[in-house]
Amino acid sequence: MEANGTAGRHGLEGDPDLQFLLAGGSLTKVRSRSWQKVRFYKLQEDCKTVWYESNKFFKRKQTFSIDDVDSVRNGRQSEGLNKNTKPTEEDRCFSIVFKGRKKVLDLMAGDDQEADRWVKALNKVIGNMRSLSRQQKGEHWIIDCMRKADKNDDNKMNLKELKRFLRHINIEVDDTYAEELFKKCDHSNSGSLEDSEIKHFYDLLTHREEIDVIYGNYAQTEGQMSMRDFLNFLLNEQREETTTADAVRLIDKYEMDETAKQKKHMTKDGFLMYLQHEDCAIFNPAHKDVYQDMNQPLNHYYISSSHNTYLTKDQLKGPSSTEAYIRALMKSCRCVELDCWDGANGEPVIYHGYTLTSKILFRDVIQVIKDYAFKTSDYPVILSLENHCSVDQQRLMAHHIVSILGDALVTKPLGTNLPTTFPSPQELKGKFLVKGKRLNKLDTAFSYNNNTMEEGSVSEEDEAAEQENGQRAHQKKSKIKLARELSDIVIYCKSVHFNGFEHARENLAFYEMSSFKESKAFNLADSSATAFIHHNMDKLSRIYPAGSRTDSSNYNPVPLWNAGCQIVALNFQTPSKEMHINQGRFLSNGACGYILKPEFQRTTSSDFDPNVLSRGPWLRHKTLHVMVISAQQLPKLNVEKQKSIVDPLVRVEIYGVPTDNASKETHYIDNNGFNPMWNERFQFDILVPELAMVRFVVEDYDTTSQNDLIGQYCLPLTSVQNGYRNVPLLNKNGDAIGSSGLFVHIMLLDGE
Repeated sequence: MEANGTAGRHGLEGDPDLQFLLAGGSLTKVRSRSWQKVRFYKLQEDCKTVWYESNKFFKRKQTFSIDDVDSVRNGRQSEGLNKNTKPTEEDRCFSIVFKGRKKVLDLMAGDDQEADRWVKALNKVIGNMRSLSRQQKGEHWIIDCMRKADKNDDNKMNLKELKRFLRHINIEVDDTYAEELFKKCDHSNSGSLEDSEIKHFYDLLTHREEIDVIYGNYAQTEGQMSMRDFLNFLLNEQREETTTADAVRLIDKYEMDETAKQKKHMTKDGFLMYLQHEDCAIFNPAHKDVYQDMNQPLNHYYISSSHNTYLTKDQLKGPSSTEAYIRALMKSCRCVELDCWDGANGEPVIYHGYTLTSKILFRDVIQVIKDYAFKTSDYPVILSLENHCSVDQQRLMAHHIVSILGDALVTKPLGTNLPTTFPSPQELKGKFLVKGKRLNKLDTAFSYNNNTMEEGSVSEEDEAAEQENGQRAHQKKSKIKLARELSDIVIYCKSVHFNGFEHARENLAFYEMSSFKESKAFNLADSSATAFIHHNMDKLSRIYPAGSRTDSSNYNPVPLWNAGCQIVALNFQTPSKEMHINQGRFLSNGACGYILKPEFQRTTSSDFDPNVLSRGPWLRHKTLHVMVISAQQLPKLNVEKQKSIVDPLVRVEIYGVPTDNASKETHYIDNNGFNPMWNERFQFDILVPELAMVRFVVEDYDTTSQNDLIGQYCLPLTSVQNGYRNVPLLNKNGDAIGSSGLFVHIMLLDGE
């Protein structure tokens, strides 16, 4: 318990930026133009929690955890600071953005140097926390729980405090076992544990029998793993294509004992360190970078896409925010939606029409998109315009797009000749494409001077024409006037009405694309899957949620990917199983927002139908063997109730073509979220592995109501590594859960 704050300090002992945060300082908290209050902020001694006094009259104190911080941004980049501070205060401002739906904390320092110091220091501590391994985070978490259980701060632990500590770490034991554990460690018979006795207790608590068995099977040299022993483990258990040099590199990386390292040996502690790092993660580390061919036409990729990107909650009265665009883009979303309407003072706004959702300025959204589009991915971003504006405000929309995006905006086809196919993501790196209505064919983009049309009428048949709610029903298939300036910047993504696959094949150019409400898309994917796939070999398709989803819920994207649809737009603002699957789909290929579709969805000779599997190159029968061994340090779901302990179970789900969809789960374990062990085996037969996703779900079993989600993780089957693997767990928002994880054994074999 002496190690208070070691997690946050790890590697930063004596660092001046850390000392600056520990000393703290006064900052102005900004809520509005009229509410700007000075508050004192400081990093607490645990180096993981920021404390501030929120109300001087009541002396009310509040804290937030460094683990809950998503990012710290310099300047007036948040919506609140942009609205409530002056441009001259730009350099004094910064924002703390939290994970999930927690509000942004907008702050202003006394001067620009102080603001820079806060941003630099906070980012250093945040980066340091994220660099810790799962094992290190787990150790520090246990120490913190010990400290919280030590109510009288005497650095000792009596039996009552030991029971309290066990509840803190999410495990319930009967009194007899607790007393036996206590007596085993109380060597001095003093009635309390201290120093080496606490260390003994910690070792007993964190001992993992499953690791003893695995290590014992391969540690054949002086009780340790030699380099040759470890190489045998990598080859035989992990099924990795590896060399002696690779084994030595991993020993050097993870072995802490210098004597063992000099012998090129790996101790059990070093082996455990390896098992909990990314080299032993279920996700293939080679897929953390862009590894696919990015020179195929744009429509040959699944594209991470957002619907109603501007919303942060529901679609009836929820707030619209530029922050929602930032969050989507920072998750490498590559297609965002802008629902545009006439605003006051001649300025177009974005909001969900005919509802009580709040409004944001169109120009502010374009600026934010420019600022954040390529922070996490260099590949192109599509601006999907839902245009409900008057011609005058359309002209202003076009002006904002052109003036703000500048040379990054594609305003004419690439090359000197009229194209017959899409450019590739590689050719469009760092570029913006506009999806919307266009008055004429693309060949006029080469001869603007001959085009004298200032405006014209086009049908409004995308989402605006669908009966998204009763107030829009009268607009179906209505006409709108379109300004030439806005029409001219629509190059590769011209929106048109869908009149059937045959009509599209015979009459539409490759750049003319349709949007489908989910019910229409599901019907086509079910009844005409092969035709839909061939349609998507030549063109782009965008799918969007039904307007009846006023709560911003989501549909299952998998059947639409199976049909080759590229832009399968989801409500990014809504945590859901569907968003977990979407996050898993776009996890690989450097999480760049583009995933190359399987060849059988790109080759015109293919007759692939995901619903009726015939013989073909897509049939690559695999058998997936999963052994769910154990979990480590699952979070408490009800932290307010000390005696509330989770009863965890694990479910393994497969999503892909209908034949491959499956779900199997373990039994639940009573009152143990700290180190539950299942050792249960499952087998899945998978016929089309290139379309399959694997999702691990950990739930708290409840006999009287629906199970509660503890954590989840989803990834493509093609990114799964064989052998003993750790599975990091994410919360419902898709953020990592500290030291929590699953330990599994995976074997993906060729089927018969």
